[in-house]
Amino acid sequence: MKRIRIKTCVVLLLVAVLSGCAGSPEARRDKFLARGKVFLEKKDYARALLEFSNAARATPRDAEPYYYAGMASLGSGDLQRAYNTFLKALELNPKHINARLRVAQLMTTGGQEIVRDAEKELTELVQAGQPTPEMLNSLAVAELKLGKTDDAIQTLEDALTKTPGSLMSSLLLARAKLAAKDASGAEEVLRKATEASPKDVLPQLLLARFYVAMKKDAEAEQAIQRALQLDPKSTAALRDLAFLQNRTGRTKEAEDNLKKLSVASESSSKPLYALFLYSQGRRDEAVRELERLVKEDPQDRILRSKLVIAYQAVNRPADARRVVDQALKKNSKDLEARLQRGQMLAVEGKYVEAEADLNAVIGQKPDLAAGRYAIAKVHQAQGRELQYRQDLFKTLELDPMLVKIRVELAGELIVNKLPKEALDLMNKTPDAQKNSLVVLAQRNWALWASGSFQEMRQGIDRGLSQARTVELLIQDGLWKLNAGNANAARASLEEALKTNPGDIRALTGLKDAYLMLKQAPMAVQKVKEYASQQPKSAPVQEFLGFVLWGSGDKTGARAAFTAAKAADPKYRSAELAAVQIDAQEAKWDDAAAKLNAMLTAEPSNATARLWLGNIEVARGNRGAALENFRKALETSPENPQVLNNFAYLLAEQANKPAEAQKYAEQAVAKSPDNPEFADTLGWILYRNGFYSLALNHLERAVSKGKNPVAKYHLAMAYAKTGDMQRGRLALEQARKQNARLPEAAMAAEALAAH
Repeated sequence: MKRIRIKTCVVLLLVAVLSGCAGSPEARRDKFLARGKVFLEKKDYARALLEFSNAARATPRDAEPYYYAGMASLGSGDLQRAYNTFLKALELNPKHINARLRVAQLMTTGGQEIVRDAEKELTELVQAGQPTPEMLNSLAVAELKLGKTDDAIQTLEDALTKTPGSLMSSLLLARAKLAAKDASGAEEVLRKATEASPKDVLPQLLLARFYVAMKKDAEAEQAIQRALQLDPKSTAALRDLAFLQNRTGRTKEAEDNLKKLSVASESSSKPLYALFLYSQGRRDEAVRELERLVKEDPQDRILRSKLVIAYQAVNRPADARRVVDQALKKNSKDLEARLQRGQMLAVEGKYVEAEADLNAVIGQKPDLAAGRYAIAKVHQAQGRELQYRQDLFKTLELDPMLVKIRVELAGELIVNKLPKEALDLMNKTPDAQKNSLVVLAQRNWALWASGSFQEMRQGIDRGLSQARTVELLIQDGLWKLNAGNANAARASLEEALKTNPGDIRALTGLKDAYLMLKQAPMAVQKVKEYASQQPKSAPVQEFLGFVLWGSGDKTGARAAFTAAKAADPKYRSAELAAVQIDAQEAKWDDAAAKLNAMLTAEPSNATARLWLGNIEVARGNRGAALENFRKALETSPENPQVLNNFAYLLAEQANKPAEAQKYAEQAVAKSPDNPEFADTLGWILYRNGFYSLALNHLERAVSKGKNPVAKYHLAMAYAKTGDMQRGRLALEQARKQNARLPEAAMAAEALAAH
């Protein structure tokens, strides 16, 4: 049997504690086992595990203590330790039926190859003797995962023959029937389950949930009401009823029932009323309800975390921070509080402190996907794109079911021109999620980026057959636009804009459709019309600004960028766009004033700092430019443009080419195809006397770019390496582009000297 990783990569062995109990090893074992089973029954898994560990120490060649230790680990949710402990039991007793069953059950959570091994093992167990319903159910789960629906149905029908009232077998059989597109068969199975257990609430609720999935609301409510007749205090039934009432527009009834749950139910249902209030836009009431719950049970970390999130949502960051700081003061190892503080520090731009908190979280619990994702966002904010992607991969490795992370990572790969890798990532989506609209849509974008338009068309059609979402309609419009059908594209994009008038992708596509139809004025007019519907949308106003700027209306563009800033004072890209217009018109003082104002409000804004450095270069203030690049490097040490600009001025302005070389090398390492960065590194190597090395980078800069400065630099490098013919040719080509640059005289002098 194959050894597999179930959840974590850390194998935690049993901790055996030496006991001073008198008597034979077997007597001590039995005593520990008996005590452990009591704790196991009470779900006190930590103490149960300790007792079973003592039993294993007493009789180390006995499989039974290891089996029960595995059960305790399973109950605590530590699947990897459970799996390895069950394997230890099997090493000691290969015929331990229950240990074989547990290992096979855990294997069904693996990939296809592992599930096939699980199916083989479970089949052997079923055929070996008297199969239990649990064995048959586990075999059916493996068969369903392998797509063997008919086999699963037969297996489950056998299980129900042996145990007609088995609710688990009924539930799995209904699921198998649905997989076989036999909804009436699934309904019949669940109806029989309610008849087999007429006084049990759960079968009624399972039937009700089936009806909800089938959009049979009346039948669902009848089943829930029958459950409440059986047990008027059933939390699950009351919760399901409230959800159904809310979904069908009976919000007052839903609110009344959720309010009952908030004061009389188990902890998992208590926050539902607060979440309902929040969903209704009654955010302050939601916060007060969460404050009440936390005050009532201050030890409940889940409730406390929800309160912190609620404070942040209503723009009360100080209260959120107070709650977290108080929790950490009481317990510095409080994982949830430290994670939230790290996230808060990241939002504040305090990346070093945030990373320290989040690294502590990961150190405490390396398999916590939320911790790894939080540090990924810190690295993203710092411009450390490679590390950010690696963190996302690690997060997904820890929990492959995190579809949000998968989609985000695929998007990042697409942006970085790695569409094949993005498509491979989406193709590895777990089977249960592959038909979800968000997965279909992101896979379509990967197909679009990789040029697989025919397969993308199939994906769009499959998605639209489920729902005409904005995302799919945009894809449909862009696909048709790419195919040259501008009118059909326009129809899909306008349908998307009816749902979301502020979607920039749809607006861009619509503009392009009109341009394809040679109706440029109408393209501008349509964007104006949609922008007028979204006066408080900063992205839409900014988009309008770019469209107007592109049409030659700089005055209108400035007004639109101003409107974007008015809609959201923190929307920096609109301010930067206004700076671009200033720079285009050589209004350096105006541009610098805008950037300095931005930096006063947000000192850590590396983009604004970088641009200010560029403006200072244009104004001739190279010393000030160098200082701005230095400050930008402090907040964004991984940004290749910052590294390049700093390196160039460090060599030229500060006359420190030796120190500048490492920064230029880092810029090229991060963006090896950028000709500007290759030229900077080549020139710095030239100044440091490494002419042959300089030549390689300068040749690449010239082959990939059109900057005459790089050609002058290349001419000088050829001169230094003795290749005068190529040097003169490079010089002539550069002169044809711009003979008035200072580098022209430098290159001519270098060639004349040789």
